[in-house]
Amino acid sequence: MARRATNNPRQIRSKECGCKLCIEEYPPGQHGERKARRDCLGRWQARYRDADGRQCGPRFDTYKEAVTHLNKVKAALDAGTYQDPKRGAITVDQWYEVWWPTVNIKSVTTRNRKLSAWTVHVQPKWGKRKLSSITWIQVQDWITNEVKGRATQLKVLELFRHMMVAALRDRRIQVNPTADIQVTAAASKHPDEMIPPTREQCALIRQYLNEYYRPLIVFAEETGTRWGEFTGLRAANVDLGSATMKVKEVLIDDRGKVYRKAAPKSKAGFRTVPLTPAAVEAVQTMMEMWDPATTESPIGDGRSLHEEELVFRGPRGGALTRPNFRRSWIPAIQAAGLARLVTNPETGRNEWWPKVHDLRHTFATRLKDAGVPEKDVQVVMGHERGGRVTWLYQHAGAELVEEVRAALVAGRALRAVG
Repeated sequence: MARRATNNPRQIRSKECGCKLCIEEYPPGQHGERKARRDCLGRWQARYRDADGRQCGPRFDTYKEAVTHLNKVKAALDAGTYQDPKRGAITVDQWYEVWWPTVNIKSVTTRNRKLSAWTVHVQPKWGKRKLSSITWIQVQDWITNEVKGRATQLKVLELFRHMMVAALRDRRIQVNPTADIQVTAAASKHPDEMIPPTREQCALIRQYLNEYYRPLIVFAEETGTRWGEFTGLRAANVDLGSATMKVKEVLIDDRGKVYRKAAPKSKAGFRTVPLTPAAVEAVQTMMEMWDPATTESPIGDGRSLHEEELVFRGPRGGALTRPNFRRSWIPAIQAAGLARLVTNPETGRNEWWPKVHDLRHTFATRLKDAGVPEKDVQVVMGHERGGRVTWLYQHAGAELVEEVRAALVAGRALRAVG
């Protein structure tokens, strides 16, 4: 076993010092004349081996500082908590190259959203900074004053926080600078801006809408399903005999490309939805037009859409996309005299009201007015419910399906809930 050094910490000779030992190592003729002195000016090196057995030797101005550091390192090594400062000296760009390949994200939209947050917000601001140099107040100032909009702040902070948590677990930093960062408070909206269109207004919009899209909008009104749920509806998941549909997958539009996704927005999204006579008629109209295949093809990587199985399609038989549909929707709501531009308080962007998604809120209002209990509304609409920690999921059974359909069609009173 190697003998432990007795001169630890040791003093490093300096070319600028005039003590006897420094002059011997750095002669005046080669390194300039210096005034002779008794005490050495050289810095003190604290030598030790890290957890991987590599020799380290940071330098300090005084002997006392070197001894103090040496004692701290020895204690950390004995406790197994030692962190090499050099590991936190890499830049955020370098850490991203190490960290990103380890992230397991199956959803195309989630992955692209995180990539966008990195390229647009995190990388330009922090890419050249060292991991260990970032402080909490710097991150808070950035989120508060440079990242605009609560939704954007949440998404950007989520990515940056995951990066820093990974760096903390990998022992590259000692403190997570993204912990307890506050985002902008949610902007409040006037109740009038949250009122969905009435059934009469929906009927007026349909009058001015391209005739091809009318069954689609009727179906959205009568089922309260999301855009990706009804555009991704396949013939195999519709039972006209029992007048029900099963939400088993969705279509997602990511940067202009449509993909199949094996799961709805949440676990509660897997459900059975009752179809009113109007919804059944809308499905029959589209089926007569396209005669969709009743096969149930595997989703695979999501790129093979198998449009031949879809119930609702674009005018040319392909999958429906939001941009194409808006070309008919916006002129229709304008012609109906209902369209108005609403400024999003978070992003500052102008958005047209009503949106197709607002039909979902119209549907929820109908259920509430018909007396459907709130928990049943959550089930049939695929909403999660419960506390912050534990979420409970419930799916529509045959009894609930019949009760909701009866309430929609006839307005029959439902059971009281204690």
